[in-house]
Amino acid sequence: MAVESSVLNLPLMPWSLVWMAPYLAAVVIAVGWLLGVTRESFYGWVSVAGILVSALLSTYLAKLVLIDGKIVHVGADSVWIPHLGVGWGSYIDGLAAVMSLVVSWISLLIAVYSIKYMEGDWGFGRYFFMISFFVGSMMLLVVADNLVLMFVGWEGTGIASYALIGHWYTDEEDYWVGRPGRRVLGTPMFFEPSHSAVRAILFTRIGDIGFLIGIAALYLTAGTLSIPELASAAHVWIAEFAAQGVLPIILLIFTLGALAKSAQVPFHEWLVTAMTGPTPVSALIHAATMVKAGVYFVLRFTPIIVAGALAAGAPEVLSGVGSYFTLMAWIAVLTALLLSLMALVSDELKLILAFSTASQLGYMILAAASGGVIASVLAGGEALELAGEAVAAGLGHLVSHAVFKAALFLAAGWVIHAAHSRFIDNMGGFARYMKLTAAAFWLAGLSLAGVPPLSGFFTKEEVVAIAYKAEPVIGGLAALTALLTAAYTARMVIRVFHLPPYEEKSSEDKHLHEAPPLMLVPYTILALASLALGIGFAGFFNTLSIAATLSLAVEEALLRFKVTSLTYSVVAGVIASIALVAGLYMVLRVDFRRIIRENAAAAAIHGFLYDRMYFNAIVYIVIVGGGGALVAALQELDLGIDLLYHSLLVAAGGGLALLARKIYRGRTDYILALYIVSLAFAALAAYAVFEDKIGPLIRILGG
Repeated sequence: MAVESSVLNLPLMPWSLVWMAPYLAAVVIAVGWLLGVTRESFYGWVSVAGILVSALLSTYLAKLVLIDGKIVHVGADSVWIPHLGVGWGSYIDGLAAVMSLVVSWISLLIAVYSIKYMEGDWGFGRYFFMISFFVGSMMLLVVADNLVLMFVGWEGTGIASYALIGHWYTDEEDYWVGRPGRRVLGTPMFFEPSHSAVRAILFTRIGDIGFLIGIAALYLTAGTLSIPELASAAHVWIAEFAAQGVLPIILLIFTLGALAKSAQVPFHEWLVTAMTGPTPVSALIHAATMVKAGVYFVLRFTPIIVAGALAAGAPEVLSGVGSYFTLMAWIAVLTALLLSLMALVSDELKLILAFSTASQLGYMILAAASGGVIASVLAGGEALELAGEAVAAGLGHLVSHAVFKAALFLAAGWVIHAAHSRFIDNMGGFARYMKLTAAAFWLAGLSLAGVPPLSGFFTKEEVVAIAYKAEPVIGGLAALTALLTAAYTARMVIRVFHLPPYEEKSSEDKHLHEAPPLMLVPYTILALASLALGIGFAGFFNTLSIAATLSLAVEEALLRFKVTSLTYSVVAGVIASIALVAGLYMVLRVDFRRIIRENAAAAAIHGFLYDRMYFNAIVYIVIVGGGGALVAALQELDLGIDLLYHSLLVAAGGGLALLARKIYRGRTDYILALYIVSLAFAALAAYAVFEDKIGPLIRILGG
């Protein structure tokens, strides 16, 4: 049965508190900071309160959308920039409803965890100010009804990310990422918090330039910045771009911000080194929410683009859209594959999870892009329905990943604290001391590995199935990535919790015990939620179907989103389980360190993957080094121009003036001679230029 929907208009206040509440909490924290409040609990619980208000409002609005079948438009008549037709409105359809639930509730759990984790930190107040500011920006990004407001939230998350990645800006080595002293092609492979923060903001700002260009192009073509209006007029602006022969490139430029935000190749390097921030920051920004902004953007605009192309109907439109989605699918699947290979050899716990995050983000974008590829070669309602199913698949894996990856990061934060090391080779046997943490890590890890009945299995399986329909080669690479994911997950969990450490520490240095309740409860809830979503996958998938059906440009399509087939599910589950068992066996029985030491080929492959396939070195050599060389060359050119204008020309003028004075010496006959010669030269020049006109005149006068 199709979901009947209608638009429910609500006033700007109090419903805009769904994104304003965390901002207001940030203001209260700032005022307390300025007034000299020293009690840590004030900052932590004010932040939690602001996020809780946002979470409760998100829940009620999601109920209106997903249960009552209403699409909610808050403050539709509000005005902010009149001549652009931009207001303060929020638009909560199925996609925004699910996304706002994920962002607000996971942010709430992470904020609660942070109160204990950041206890005694010298930047406690600053930390919770930026956490609140970040959550407000992320919520604004999700619910904004126009591109300008969306971009404000987008940039707000970037500013908060910069501050939180560089939170420990004094750059002590304990907070670095990478092995100190390691270099590749002369480029350092170790990064301090302040350095990583700058990298993050620069990488993502490069993509955001494309986002801005796309916004401007859409406004000039469509005459509106309202996202619902852009959706209804998609056939107009898509046809216009196609007529100008720029449709694929405009769509790609428009999506650059999303690719950078969600750390897709070649923008992934910022996410890898962002692990210098506190671990709850990694869970909040770089696993559960901010990196999902790019995915949300792709999920939001994929059905709009597909619906517009279908309505336009011209072959060049469908061809251009197909080319764009094919490129996006390849970028996504290569990101998933390459980052999973890097995770196989990494020896830092948070770095393994970071590689995994970028890899899984590739899956989400792959789902949407694959739907676009398939829809571009079909027609009518079937194509739109398929695009909707792709959005549901990507959204499902987004939700699943946000839950289990947040659990993994939060648990990793306690493990790293207990081990006093970020390297997994210094960990081992922790399950004896922290059984609940080990259980939570296993549940979340099995979901990441795609083992049934955890949620990650069902959502990842749908992505692989859709990718295979779009292009069998891409689907095969996605399936291979799933096996690699199971392998590195097994290695990580077994190394940390069940094998003895390579470098045994004295018992006095370990202090191994279970996490405090304020930290243990959030990641235990998230791990159990991953199991619950898997066990109740039928209801979960039904909710995703409703959400996709109630999303912009998919309203007309009736979705029946379900597991592709029982046979496929069983086979995929068995393969994932075999990969997990194989990973366990290899970790337990194979001494990879000895193989790498004794085998040159193995060492070369390991080094290539460990050094991130030289992506970082290439960025520094080509972009940073090349940019520096270009700046140096331009500086030399500037000095040359400056020398020419302010030295050489001045000297030449002075020399000519001196020569003229010596020739003149006050004699009138010199002046007359110079005047006559000048007139003669002028006459000759005029004759040469105007010979065809002057010649006949001279002959007439002479005749």
